[in-house]
Amino acid sequence: MKNTLKRFLNQGIVQAFIVALVLTLVFSLHAQAAQKADTSGVVFTTIPTAADSIAAQKKLEKPTAIKAAGATAAKSHEKPQTLWEIFIKGLFGGFAALIMPCIYPLLPLTVSFFTKKAGNRQKAVFQSLIYGLSIIVIYVSLGFIITLCFGSDALNSLATNGIFNLFFFLLLVAFGASFLGAFELQLPSSLANKLDENSDKGGLTGIFFMAATLVVVSFSCTGPIIGSLLVDAATKGERLGPAIGMLGFSSALAIPFTIFALFPSLLKSLPKSGGWLNSVKVVLGFLELAFALKFLSNVDLAYHWDWFDREVFLSLWIAIGVMLFLYLIGKIKFSHDSPVEHLSVFRTFLSVIVFAFVMFMIPGLWGAPLKVISGFLPPPATQDFYLTNNGGGNSDAPKQVVSIKDKKYEDLFRRGKHAGLNEWYDYEQAIQVSKELKKPVIIDFTGWNCANCRRMEQEVWSNAEVHKRLQNDFVLLELYVDEKQELPKGEQTVSSFSGKKINTIGNKNSDYEASKFNVNSQPYYVIINARGDVLVPPQGANYDVENYIKFLDSGIAAYQNNNGSN
Repeated sequence: MKNTLKRFLNQGIVQAFIVALVLTLVFSLHAQAAQKADTSGVVFTTIPTAADSIAAQKKLEKPTAIKAAGATAAKSHEKPQTLWEIFIKGLFGGFAALIMPCIYPLLPLTVSFFTKKAGNRQKAVFQSLIYGLSIIVIYVSLGFIITLCFGSDALNSLATNGIFNLFFFLLLVAFGASFLGAFELQLPSSLANKLDENSDKGGLTGIFFMAATLVVVSFSCTGPIIGSLLVDAATKGERLGPAIGMLGFSSALAIPFTIFALFPSLLKSLPKSGGWLNSVKVVLGFLELAFALKFLSNVDLAYHWDWFDREVFLSLWIAIGVMLFLYLIGKIKFSHDSPVEHLSVFRTFLSVIVFAFVMFMIPGLWGAPLKVISGFLPPPATQDFYLTNNGGGNSDAPKQVVSIKDKKYEDLFRRGKHAGLNEWYDYEQAIQVSKELKKPVIIDFTGWNCANCRRMEQEVWSNAEVHKRLQNDFVLLELYVDEKQELPKGEQTVSSFSGKKINTIGNKNSDYEASKFNVNSQPYYVIINARGDVLVPPQGANYDVENYIKFLDSGIAAYQNNNGSN
C-alpha cells in the first residue's frame, strides 16, 4: 500500500505553490523598490485602531457641525475583513481543493494505509490526526512567512500597485491555462523524492514528511487557489490574514483524513475517482481566467490605457461563460477529459446556472447596470455605447453657474464620471463652488481599483432619490486615492502626518483622508461646509439605500441649521 501511495503521489505533477509564493514575494520586492523610485506610487498610511477613530471623530464634531434631528449614526469607516471571514474563505478554498484530482484519489489510499500500518484502530486514528495536524502546520507556516517577511503595510501597498496587478493577471492566466491542460509547471522532482524518502522514517517524523510530500505534489492543483487566497487575505485583511487563511484552507484538507480514520466505513460512500475530477479542474480554470481580467482592468484604469472598457470586459466574461456552458454540456472537451455520455443532474443544474448568468450579462453590453457584479466591472463611463442616454457621461447634469470655468483634472477622471452629476476633483475648487452655490460639499474618497466604490455607485447612487439629492443639493467632490498622475513640482511636499513624500494626486488625497479623518479606506463619504467643518458623522460603504438617504438628508439639515454659513 505504501508503494501504491507513493505512485499516486509522484503522478501529481507539481505546479508548485512555492513557485507562485517565491515569484510573488520576489516580485513584491521589485514592486516596492519601483514604488520608491517611481513618483507615481501610492502612499498608504497605517489604519488606526477603533479607539483612535472614535477619538478622532469626537474632534471632528465641532460646534458648527450640527447633527440633523433623527439622523442615525453612521459607521466611521469600512472595516477590513475580519479574521473569521478570512478563515471561512480559506475553509471553502480547502474544500474546493479537496475534490481536485491531485488530492481526492489520495484520501481513501492514505486512510487505508494508516489503518493497516497502525495495526489497530486507535493507533490509526492517532497517526491520521498527526498527519492532519502536520498538513495544517505546514500551510500555516507559509502564511506566517509571508506576513513576517513583508508585514501588513507592504502587502497592503501591493493591492493598487499597477505592476503587481499586471503580474497577478498573468499568473492567474497561467494557472487557468494549466487547469485547462495547456501545460504543467513543476518543481524539480528531487524535492518531492527527498521528502518521500524521509517519509520512510518511523514515528512522528515520518508522518510529518508524508504530509509534506502530499503538500508539495498536490500544489499542481492547489497552487492557484492558495495564491488567490493569500493575496486576498494579505491585501484586504488583518495582519495575520495570510496565516488565518492558511489555517482555514489546511483544516479543510486535514479534517477529512481524521474523519475517515475514525469511521473507515464511510470510505465506501465516496464517489469513485474518474473523469469528473478533471472536470472540476477545467471549471476552476475558466473561473481563474475570468477573475484574472479584474486585475488587468485595475491596471488599465490606474494607468489610463483607455482600451479595456466595460463592454470589452463583459464581452470576455460572456465568451468565457459560453465556453464553460458548452464544456459542461459536453460540446467541447480538453486533452485529459473523458467522453460525456450523458449529463448528470448536478451537471445539468450547473449548466443552467452558467447559461442564465451569461444571459444576465448580455444586456450590460448596451448599458444595463448589472448591479450583482458591478464591483468587478470597470466604471460605466468607460462604456462607449448605451442604448439609452443615461450612460456614463454627465451630459444631462444641470448647469452650475459659477465663476470657475475649467474643472481641474476633469479630463483625467472622465472615465469615472456619473450620469447626471457634476463632479469636482480639486478640494479648493469644490470649496469655492460651495461658497457660490451655498450648498454643502460631499467628499467621496474613492479609487480606480475600489470594488466597493463601484458597488455603492451602482446600487445606491443609482437610486432616484439618492441621485436627485446628489444632483441638486450638494457639491460633489471626488478624491481618488490611487491616482498616479504626478503633481506639479510646486505642489509636491512631505506629509506632516506620515512623513512620506506627496508627489501624486493619489498621495495627496490619501494623505488628506488619513490626516484629517484618521481613516484610510474607500469609499468614505464626508459632508462639510465651505469652511471645511464636518457637518455629520462620515460613513463608509453601506448598501442600504434608506440609510444613505438619511445620511444625505442629515447633512442638508445640518447645513441649513447652520444658516448655510460659509
